[in-house]
This record gives sequence, C-alpha cells and structure tokens, in this order.
Amino acid sequence: MALTRETVMEILDGVADPAGGGSIVAADRIRALGLHHGQVRFVLEAPEALIGAMEEARREAERRLAALDEVTGVSILVAGAVPAAPKPRAKPAEGPRLTGIDRIVAVGSGKGGVGKSTVTANLAVALAAAGRRVGLLDADIYGPSQPQMLGMHDRPASPDGQRITPREAHGVRFMSIGLMTRPEDALIWRGPMLMGALQQLLGQVDWGKLDILLVDLPPGTGDVQLSLTQKAKLSGAIVVSTPQDVALIDARRAIDMFRKVDVPVLGMIENMSMYVCPVCGDEAHIFGHGGTRAEAARQKVPFLGEIPLDLATRLASDAGRPVVLEAPDGAPGRAFRTLAERMIAGGMA
Repeated sequence: MALTRETVMEILDGVADPAGGGSIVAADRIRALGLHHGQVRFVLEAPEALIGAMEEARREAERRLAALDEVTGVSILVAGAVPAAPKPRAKPAEGPRLTGIDRIVAVGSGKGGVGKSTVTANLAVALAAAGRRVGLLDADIYGPSQPQMLGMHDRPASPDGQRITPREAHGVRFMSIGLMTRPEDALIWRGPMLMGALQQLLGQVDWGKLDILLVDLPPGTGDVQLSLTQKAKLSGAIVVSTPQDVALIDARRAIDMFRKVDVPVLGMIENMSMYVCPVCGDEAHIFGHGGTRAEAARQKVPFLGEIPLDLATRLASDAGRPVVLEAPDGAPGRAFRTLAERMIAGGMA
C-alpha cells in the first residue's frame, strides 16, 4: 500500500500539541512535508518558548510513523521562530559563548559564486592538518554544499534525542542541513523556520572541544547573518571576494554589515585571483587581480592572501577531497596552507 500525505497527516493528528488545545496538525505545526520511497520528512514549527516541549511531540510523531509498514525512515526537524529583526543600524544582542569552543569565525562574501564555501572547506582542513581542533558549520540552509565538498553524506546520530553528534571528515567535525535532507530537495521555508534550523545546528550539536568553529555563511546580509550574531558570540569574520568590481561591491556591504553588528573583520581573501595555464605557464587575470587587496587597504582590514583559479580545486571539491589534501603541492594547496599558517600566527585560529 502506497504511503500518502493523507495517511501521514491522519497519524500526526493523534500527536498532542504541547501548547494544548488539540494536535500538532490542528495547531498547524507541520511544514515542508515530503514523502519519498517510504521516507517521511517534515518540520515542526513552534514558538521559541515551546522548542523544548516540542521535542516530546517530535519523538511521539517519529514513533507513530515508524510503526507503519510502509515507512522506511522518519526525519523530523523542530524549528522555532526568532525575535523580530532590529531596525536598520540597531545593534543586536550579543550572543552567548558556546561551551568548549575557543573561537567562532564566520566566513562571508556578500555575493554568491565567489568560492566562499570552497575557501571555508579548504581552510578548515588546512587548520586541522596544522594541529588545530576544527569544526565547520554549514549555515547556508538553502544551498548547503559542505557535504559534497567534504565527501560526507551520512546522516548524523542523536543518541539521546536531544543532542546531535556532528560528522567528521578529513579531521574536521562538521554539521550541515544537507546531512538531514536529500541533495535534490529544495527547502521552501519561511524565515522563522530558517532561523529555527540555524539555532538547532548551532546550539544542539555536540561540538566538543574546538579551537575554532568556522561558519560558512550564505550570500547576502540577511536573516542568517543577523541571527548568528544573536545566537553565538563571534570572534570575527573573514570576507571572501573575487577581484572584480561587481563582487567587491557586495564585499563592502558584507564588511559594513559585520561592523554594524560589532563583529570584527579579521581580513579579506581574494579567490580566483589568477589563472596559470598548465600548458604554456602564462598567467591570466580572468576576474582581474589585486582588487581585493586594494579594497582591504581601503577598509583598513588585513589582506590574508590570494587563491588562484585552478581546475584541480574544482575536481577535488566534486570528489569530496578538498584540494589542500588532494593536491597539497599545487598552487591552490600551498595558498590554503599559507592562509591557515597566517591565521594561526595571527591568533585567529
């Protein structure tokens, strides 16, 4: 017998809502319900004050659905609303320190497509290879790419139903919403659900002792960036850009955003800085060259380094082995190791 949405909703209608007055269906808690080959996935949305109580409803829903013969797996994410964003230029409340984590460094870009996630993955692996205890949080909820780049797609465990054990790849502990969903699934979520997911990924993951947690931010200067500053005390931020003006415009916005919420900008990185032909050795500046260094000088922030555009980087990312491991002696691998060494020497990691 095929599993249907109606069957699932009928089962869930028997799960009591912690706020009282009916079921989680009657209270309109169910979001993003998906069925695929017996797998049931959905989000339980609730006010932030009910998040803890909603865990009991989540376990009950999971138990009831798992009892169906047609169900091969159940994945339920509890997402809560967050306080309304402050008015423009208002300073948000500073987030708390996460126990056991010495530094939390956000990696942002302002603009998509500049290689921020590639830089974050390689930097995390390079720091781990240098002896640092490193975590990586993929905070790009709509476009998580770290599972692919790190070559790890296994769903994380939650031994007690409360705390999530992060996955580990290449010496880096990491967590991503991409580990909880299928790669082809689109997360069509509203802002409160997005923020609730970020809160779970940040606060309910058992990171253990870390020297540094790198947070791979989505493009832009919106909800995720602001919520992160409210949920955790950031040590600083790194801004990644390509050299051309259209990318630097958004990099300026990212720097301005971090400054408005009192997050120190630790420096800028120029990605895709140059291309060296593997046949003739000629150097081509496809996206320009030196623009990020000049912008860092204008913004009075450190310039941390240049990463060349190289086919090996793309191939390594697609294979799930960052180029700093796959081709450590190539130009990109050397550049990432140098960047990690500079961060360590500067007390950033």
